[in-house]
Amino acid sequence: MASLLCNARECPGGGEVRGRAPGHPDLCRGKSGPWVELALLHSGASLPHRGCWDRAWQRRGQVGRVDRKLPSAPLVAKGVCLESVPPPSQIKGPRGVPGEGGSKVAGRSARIPPPPVMQPTLPPGIQLTDTLEQMQQGTLMRKVKSKSWKKQRYFKLQDDCMTIWYQSKRTGKTESAFSISDVETVREGHQSEVLQSLAEEFPPERCFTIVFYGRRGNLDLIAGSAEEAQCWIQGLRQLIEVATTMDQREKIDQYPSCGHHSALHTQSFPHLLPCPSPRSFPLTSALVSRTWIRDWFQKADKNKDGRMNFKEVQRLLKMMNVDMNEDHALRLFQAADKSESGTLEGEEFVLFYKALTQREEVLSLFQDFSEDGKKLTLLELVDFLRQEQLEDEGTEELAMELIDKYEPSETARARHVLSADGFLMYLCSPEGSIFNPRHRALWQDMSQPLCHYFISSSHNTYLIEDQIRGQSSIEGYIRALKRGCRCLEVDCWDGPNGEPMVYHGHTFTSKIPFREVVSTLGKYAFKTSDYPVILSLENHCSMEQQEVLAQQLKAILGEQLLTATTDGRVPTQLPSPEELKHKILLKGKKIGRLEDTLDGPGDEAPDVSDDDNGAEAEEERRRVKKGKESLAQALSDCIVYCKNVSFRGFQEARSHSRPSEISSLAEAKARKLIRDAGNEFVRHNAWQLTRIYPSGMRTDSSNYSPQEMWNVGCQIVALNFQTAGTEMDLCDGLFSQNGRCGYVLKPPFMRDEETLFNPSDPGSREGPGPITLTIQVISGQQLPKVANSKDGAIIDPLVRVEIHGVPADQARQETKYIENNGFNPRWDETLQFQLHVPELALVRFVVEDYDKTSRNDFVGQFTLAFANIKPGYRHIHLLSKDGTSIPPSSLFVHIRISEPPDPEQD
Repeated sequence: MASLLCNARECPGGGEVRGRAPGHPDLCRGKSGPWVELALLHSGASLPHRGCWDRAWQRRGQVGRVDRKLPSAPLVAKGVCLESVPPPSQIKGPRGVPGEGGSKVAGRSARIPPPPVMQPTLPPGIQLTDTLEQMQQGTLMRKVKSKSWKKQRYFKLQDDCMTIWYQSKRTGKTESAFSISDVETVREGHQSEVLQSLAEEFPPERCFTIVFYGRRGNLDLIAGSAEEAQCWIQGLRQLIEVATTMDQREKIDQYPSCGHHSALHTQSFPHLLPCPSPRSFPLTSALVSRTWIRDWFQKADKNKDGRMNFKEVQRLLKMMNVDMNEDHALRLFQAADKSESGTLEGEEFVLFYKALTQREEVLSLFQDFSEDGKKLTLLELVDFLRQEQLEDEGTEELAMELIDKYEPSETARARHVLSADGFLMYLCSPEGSIFNPRHRALWQDMSQPLCHYFISSSHNTYLIEDQIRGQSSIEGYIRALKRGCRCLEVDCWDGPNGEPMVYHGHTFTSKIPFREVVSTLGKYAFKTSDYPVILSLENHCSMEQQEVLAQQLKAILGEQLLTATTDGRVPTQLPSPEELKHKILLKGKKIGRLEDTLDGPGDEAPDVSDDDNGAEAEEERRRVKKGKESLAQALSDCIVYCKNVSFRGFQEARSHSRPSEISSLAEAKARKLIRDAGNEFVRHNAWQLTRIYPSGMRTDSSNYSPQEMWNVGCQIVALNFQTAGTEMDLCDGLFSQNGRCGYVLKPPFMRDEETLFNPSDPGSREGPGPITLTIQVISGQQLPKVANSKDGAIIDPLVRVEIHGVPADQARQETKYIENNGFNPRWDETLQFQLHVPELALVRFVVEDYDKTSRNDFVGQFTLAFANIKPGYRHIHLLSKDGTSIPPSSLFVHIRISEPPDPEQD
C-alpha cells in the first residue's frame, strides 16, 4: 500500500508503519499486504518526478502529496488528516495546472495556491552530482570502533550538502551529525589500526576513515560494497575541497547593496526600516555562511517540519546565547514572516538572523570616516587604513585591493568605493584579523643553524591518552605532523617474532609495531612542512632487534633518512632547516663521536643522556656500566646531528661537547638551571640543541609551561600534544606563524653566543625600553555556549587578556562580565600592558563564562606571538579548547602599540 503523506508517520489506509532511516521513506502495509514505501515529503523539498506523483498540493499553508494509486485516500499533511481529496489523475474534467495565482481544481470552488518550491541553497562551488544525490538518499554502513564493535548505521548527506547525519539502525535514533567543515580528510582502505585489524574480514576497497580536525576521534566505516565506499569517498573529498578552497567572497552571504543600505533589508524588513536616515540604518553581519545559519535552524526545528514558529524561535535564541526581550523578538519574527503564516522557513529565517546581527559599533566607525555616511571613497578608505590600521606601505593599492575583494556591489566596485557591508566584510576577513596575514606564510630566514630556531616538539607522540593505560596509536604521529610538529618521540622495546614494538615501558599502554610508526612517518613527514623532522629514539631493544630497527628505518625511509653530514665534513655548526629540507634526523645514542664515523667505526661506549623516564635512564646506565648491553653499529650510524649526551654543566659542555650533540633535561632540572644560570643557558642554546621533557609524575599527560623554557632559548620543548589547555594554546600560538612549518627563528639576542641576555633581568636585553600594548575590548559576536550546559542557559561572558613572556612581562587583566548575552556583548573596556621583552611575548585572549559560585567556564581563546599582532581595529576569530575554529565566534578589538621615545630625539 502506497500513501500520500507529508512528514506523516501514519498510513492513511490504517496500515502498520515501520520506521527507517532519516530521509528514507518508512514502510507500511495492511493486514496481509506486502511492505511498501510510505513516501515522505519534507517541507522545503522540490517536486518529485512525475513517475511517482501527479502534483504537490498546498492546503492551509501545509503541503501534502497525492498518489494516483489511491483515488479515495484522504489528503494528509504533517500527519494531520485534512479532508478527502482524490488525486488529479482520478478527477474527471480538465486537470488543474499550478499558476501564479494558484490552481482551479475541477469540481471544487476553492482556489488552491501553488506549493512553494524551496530548493535547498547549495554552497558556492557545489554541483549536485549523481554521487552527492546518492549520498543524500542515505547508505547503510558499519561504524567500527574495535575488532568486536561493528554496528550498522544509516549515513545521510543533508540537503545543504554540508552536513552528515547518521542514525542507529536498531533504535532509529539520530546519534550524531557533523559538518563537512569539521572534516580534514578521508583515507581510503585499511588506513587505521582498527581497519587494519579487520583486514582479513573486510577488503580494503570497502573501508575508509573520516579524519576530523583537532582532537576529535576518527570515524572508521565499512560500506556494503566497493561502489558504495567509492561514492562516499569521492563525494566527501569533493565537498572537503569545496569547503577548504572557497574564497572570502564565496563564504560570505552576499546580497546586493543599493545606496547606503542593503536592498535585502529594505525589501524584507519594511516595518523595521522605514527609510532610515544615513546615520541610523542597521549594519548586519555579512560574514555568515548559509550553512552555519541552516545548522541553527535544524537544531531549533524541534518537530523537523522545515518551519519554525515563535516558540521554537525563542528556544533558538536561548541556544544562540541571546537573552532578548520577548516583544522585540516578536517584532523581528513578524517582520521576517513575509508569508504571514506564523512560521519562518528558508529565506525568512535567514532574514530573521540578519536582523539579529546588527553591528552598530562597526557602523559608527564607518561613519567616522565617511563624509556622507553611505560609503567610503577610495581616499577615505586610505585615510582609515593609514590613521587607524597603521598601514604605511602601498596604502592606495591595498585600498583598491580591499574594495575589489570585499565590496559586494558591482556598482560600488566600479566606482572604487566601499559600502558599509563591504567595510564589515573587510574587518571580518584575514586582512582585518589581529594576526598579520604576511606572517601566516613563510616569512623568516630559514638559513640559520638549527639551534637558532624554536622547534615544535611532541612528547611520547605515540600516546593519544594518559601515560599509564593510554592507547598507543600511529594516529598520534599523524595528528602531530599535521599540526606542524617537527620533533617526534618513539620508545622502542623488544617485540614478538623479532619485531620491535612501540609503547611506554613498564606501563599498561597498548603497543604498535615500530614498522608502522616508520611507515607513517615516511608518508606524513612532509605533508604540512618541508623542513626536517627529528625522530627522538628511546632505544630499549636487544642487539638483535636494534639491527631490525636500523634495517626498517633505512628500508622504509630510504633517502629521507639522513645518514651522513650534508657536506661530508665534520660540522663546526649545525646545518640549517633549508639545507635539511625533506630529511628525517634520528636523535639517539651513538658509538663514539661524529668525526669517528666519518673516518670509520669507533670503539667508544655510547654515552647516556638524561633522557625521559628517570627509572629507565638509570636502568640504561646500569646496563652500560655492567657491559651487558651495547649499541648496534648499524643503528649508531643512523645518528648524525643529534647524538644524545648527558648534561654535566655549561662549562663542561663548552669544553668537550660538539654542536652535533644534544642534551635532554627534565622540566624540574631545566627550571633550576634557569634560576641559577639564566644567561649561561641562553648562551648554551645559541650553539647547541637542548630538549626539555615533562616530569615522569605527569601520568595524566598534563603539560608544563613551555614559555619559561623558550625564555632561555631551549629549542625542543616537548609537550603532550593530546592534552588541550593553556600550554598547548601557547605552543599553537607560537607556531601558527611562518607557514606553520614548525620552526620559528629566535630573536637576535638569543642567537649570539656572547649575549648578555638573562630573562630574569629584562634590562640585559639591548634595545629601547618597554613598549606599551593597549587593547580596547569592544564587542563579541556569537560566542558559543559552554559545553554540557543546561538548556536555556545563557553565558555571562568576560574577556581576559594574558601576557606570557619573561617574568617581568607576565600579566593578566580582564573585563567586567556581561550578564546573559553571549550573542553580541559590548564591553568597551581598555586594558594596558608594559612589555620589556616583546620579542618573547605571547598574547592570549580568553573568553570565559563568569560564575560567582565556582570556577569560570571556558568559552573560547586565541593566542599569538606579539610580533604577529596587527594594530588598529581587528577581529579575533576564537578557537575551541582543542584549537579548532568555532566560526563565526569572534571578538572585536582596537590595538595600539606605543614605543618609548628615542632618547636622541628628546
